[in-house]
Amino acid sequence: MSSLRHQKVRELLKRAIGEILRRELSMTETGLVTVNDVGVSADLHSASIFVGVLGSPAQKKRAVEVLDAERGRLQYLLGQAITLKYTPHIRFLVDDSIEKGNRVLDILDELEHSGDKP
Repeated sequence: MSSLRHQKVRELLKRAIGEILRRELSMTETGLVTVNDVGVSADLHSASIFVGVLGSPAQKKRAVEVLDAERGRLQYLLGQAITLKYTPHIRFLVDDSIEKGNRVLDILDELEHSGDKP
């Protein structure tokens, strides 16, 4: 079970990195990049940022490339935006759970509509 401190740090990182990504990434180039969740290590020295990308397949690919290439600069900006003893070492992981959820809803709609037909 995570402590109250971990929860606060996770929320702080989630808000701060979300704002940085909104400000620094071009939506036309990378699509809409959202921060779905943040995982923080027990010592608060590293964080996994789970991002979702809404856009075309080319935009999704470009978003991953940009996040990997700009990780150091984004980590620096994060350090400027938050006040912690250590700025966590961040890594970005693509989280496609929203897309999977939407696909499940589409399948359920299809099943519902196909059940209406005799």
